[in-house]
Amino acid sequence: MSPRNTPQAHRQSNQLRIIGGRWRGRRIGFSSVPGLRPTPDRVRETLFNWLGQDLAGAKTLDLFAGSGALTFEALSRGATLGVAVDHHAGIVRKLVANGEALGAMALEAHCSDARTFLARELRAFDVIFLDPPFGNADWNALLPAAAERLTPSGMLYVEAPAAIGAPDGLEVWRGDKAGQVHYHLLRRANGARSA
Repeated sequence: MSPRNTPQAHRQSNQLRIIGGRWRGRRIGFSSVPGLRPTPDRVRETLFNWLGQDLAGAKTLDLFAGSGALTFEALSRGATLGVAVDHHAGIVRKLVANGEALGAMALEAHCSDARTFLARELRAFDVIFLDPPFGNADWNALLPAAAERLTPSGMLYVEAPAAIGAPDGLEVWRGDKAGQVHYHLLRRANGARSA
């Protein structure tokens, strides 16, 4: 048996480290589900440099939560609400368990399809994370629906297998590529983000 196939290697491969904020350095586990690909450390670090390290008072929505990396990074940096949505019940159970282990009282987890959740959700969010499984994302529906749930100064983070264009009313404010992942931060096109 090669070292990559040992139980220890499997456990390590299903963990990630929170890179900033009050839980910096803490490890959380995530479910083994085909297609689940946590946002890499380097990309998370860049994203939270773009957003600002202090998210005190922010409300975030993660529509394809998966490992929960983006939600837990936001909560670690002071977000007052982190809504994590995933259609897979096992993933949601793991998110809840990780939240309890961290003492993340501001975590709200839902088992739902992203489009269904957006259709019934009425709250506005300061940051929305949109990182669907590559290959089956309906960008034409997801991007405008997510944009409708942004606060006036809200930011929409998007991970995709190719560069994306902003929907009406939004602009790509920042963007980069790491390996096969293109990542973007969008904001409203009619004004700068308030400080």
